[in-house]
Amino acid sequence: MKILHVLDHSIPLHSGYTFRTAAILREQRRLGWETLHLTSPKQLDGSGAMEQTVDGLHFYRTPYTPPALPGLGEWRLIAALTKRLESLARTLHPDLIHAHSPVLNAIPALRVGRRLGIPTVYEVRAFWEDAAVDHGTSRENGLRYRLTRALETYALRRVDHVTTICQGLRQDILARGLPEQRVTVIPNAVDADAFRLGGAPEPELAAELGLTGATVLGFIGSFYAYEGLNLLLDALPRILAQAPQVRVLLVGGGVQADRLQGQAEQLGIADKVVFTGRVPHDQVQRYYDLVDLLVYPRLSMRLTELVTPLKPLEAMAQGRLLLASDVGGHRELIRDDETGWLFPAGDAQALAETALKILAQPEHWSRITRAGRRFVEEERTWRASVVRYQPIYQALTQGAIADAG
Repeated sequence: MKILHVLDHSIPLHSGYTFRTAAILREQRRLGWETLHLTSPKQLDGSGAMEQTVDGLHFYRTPYTPPALPGLGEWRLIAALTKRLESLARTLHPDLIHAHSPVLNAIPALRVGRRLGIPTVYEVRAFWEDAAVDHGTSRENGLRYRLTRALETYALRRVDHVTTICQGLRQDILARGLPEQRVTVIPNAVDADAFRLGGAPEPELAAELGLTGATVLGFIGSFYAYEGLNLLLDALPRILAQAPQVRVLLVGGGVQADRLQGQAEQLGIADKVVFTGRVPHDQVQRYYDLVDLLVYPRLSMRLTELVTPLKPLEAMAQGRLLLASDVGGHRELIRDDETGWLFPAGDAQALAETALKILAQPEHWSRITRAGRRFVEEERTWRASVVRYQPIYQALTQGAIADAG
C-alpha cells in the first residue's frame, strides 16, 4: 500500500506537529506500507530544495511565491499545493492521499483525489479557525472565523474518511453532520522507550540557572496565551509564602515571552523565575531533569477543551509528576490523583493550593509516576495508535468505506 501524506510542515523543523508526523510515518513503514511525504509552502526552511531527506524520511517540498496583494496568501498557498500534489500523484501513483490539518492541506488533497480517483483521508489535529483565534490572529464569530469554519466543514463532509487525535475533536466533527463510521480517533502517543525515566538533575546546570537546592516547578514548550503561564506566575507568590525554596523554570519562547517577564517583574518575583529561552532539542532532557513538578495551566477555550496536547504524555513517559488544569484536552489524558493532578482551569489559588499539597506529600509520588508510565506503555504508544489506520486504509483502497470507528 502506497500512502501520499500531505503535511503542513515537517522535520527538520521542531514542533509537536512534526514529531507526531515522523512517529506516524515510521510506524506505518514498520507495518509494511510505503509512505510518501509532501509539505506545504509553509515549510519555508530557506533551502529552496524541491526534495529533502531528513532522518531517513524523504520529503517533497512545494515552491511558493507570496502574493503581492494582502489577503490572498491562503488561496495562493492552496493553488501552489494543489499543483505540486497533482504532479506528484500522477508520477508516484499513490493508493491513498492522507492530508493532515490544517484544512489548507485538505482542500488540495480533495481536489486532486477527485480528479485522479484516489481516496482521501483528512486528519484533524486542530481546527484552523480555532488555532487562529487562540493565537490572536482572528476573532471567534468574526467573518474570518466563520469563513474558515465553513471551509473546514466543507472538507470534512467531502473527504472519504476523517481521523482525529481525540474524542473532543471527534464530537465536534460529528456535530457537523458526519456519520460516526466515517470519523476515527488516532490518539496522540509517544515512543516510551525514547524517554529516560527519572533522570537526575545535573548539578552544574542547576548552579548555572540558580536552582541549586530549589524545588522546581517547570514548563517546557511554546509560550502561547492559551498555555496559561500567566496563571502559574500569579500563583507563585502564594506558593512562596509557604514554600520559599520553590522556583519556576520556563524553558522555551514565543509570543508571550516578553509579557511573562514583565509580569514577573510586576509581581516582584523576577528573581524566583528562570527564563532560559529556547534550547536545542537534544538538550531539552537536561532541563526536564531539573524539574520536580511539571505544570500545564492551560486556560479554558475551544482549542484547549477540544484538543489533547503531547506534553503531558511525554511527562508521564518519563515518570514525572505533573499538575494540569482540568480543561477537556487534559481530562482525556490525565486521571486526577492517579496519573497526575488536576486543578480548576483559570484558578490561580487552586493551582497554588494543589501544588503545595503535592509537594507536601512525597509518599504519593512514586504511585503517581508509576501509574503514568503504565498508562503510556499500555494505551499511548505509537504502535497501539497507528495500527488503527489499518482498517480505514484497507476499506478505502478496496473501494468501500467500512466502519472503522
